[in-house]
Amino acid sequence: MKIAVITGASSGLGREFAHQISADGRLDEIWVIARREDKLREVQSICACPVRPVPMDLKKTENIKTLSALFEKEQPEILYLVCAAGCGRIGRTADIPPEDNDGMIDLNCRAAVAVTAAALPYLKKGSRILEICSTAAFQPMPYLNIYAATKAFLQSYTKTLHYELLSTGIHVTAVCPYWVKDTEFIANAQKTDEDGYHFFLAGRVHTIVKWALFDSGLNLWVSTPGLICMLHRLIAKFIPHFIMVPFMDLLRHI
Repeated sequence: MKIAVITGASSGLGREFAHQISADGRLDEIWVIARREDKLREVQSICACPVRPVPMDLKKTENIKTLSALFEKEQPEILYLVCAAGCGRIGRTADIPPEDNDGMIDLNCRAAVAVTAAALPYLKKGSRILEICSTAAFQPMPYLNIYAATKAFLQSYTKTLHYELLSTGIHVTAVCPYWVKDTEFIANAQKTDEDGYHFFLAGRVHTIVKWALFDSGLNLWVSTPGLICMLHRLIAKFIPHFIMVPFMDLLRHI
């Protein structure tokens, strides 16, 4: 059985990845993972192949064991692994509740690594891994401190995995989009600070996913699916963080 596995598939980028990947005629099923089973079942309506809802909260380590057991039982060939589950909070570091910080670290870092590790034995030559990071991975971000740090971790992890798997023919790409307007992320992130950032020139899921899948096909180790994130990546390579950090803080007030 040939499958795709997509976390965070109940909405936003994860849901759109399910939609676009379902056009791959080799797939027998797409396994969609998120907490909300009702939203997962709705994904079937936009997909061109069967969808299997796998409702679970990936912040709970016992659910990773459940997923690993499911892989072992079904013995699938995973053609696509998309780790799109993630969460963020905007605000001063001292104002964000500790449980929200723990949630960002658990979901954005630990869960992504754990799901990837569980899936690796079932990936073959030509399979693809897409880890959904963010332009926040390129530098420290005031008012997005913990979130940016988790995405920097995930980008570093993904780049190394890309190198380690080069000889196997498995493609590994860190996807680093700018703000995405038609997702739940911005509304959820603003719960701790509604005035933290401006979201001008935000992208849309359809374009970002299409671009990311193209870059994954080329086996780029980082995908910057949009002009703003490409510029951010370039600028952050040459301007020191001690300049970029206050500059990003200044942009919040423009």
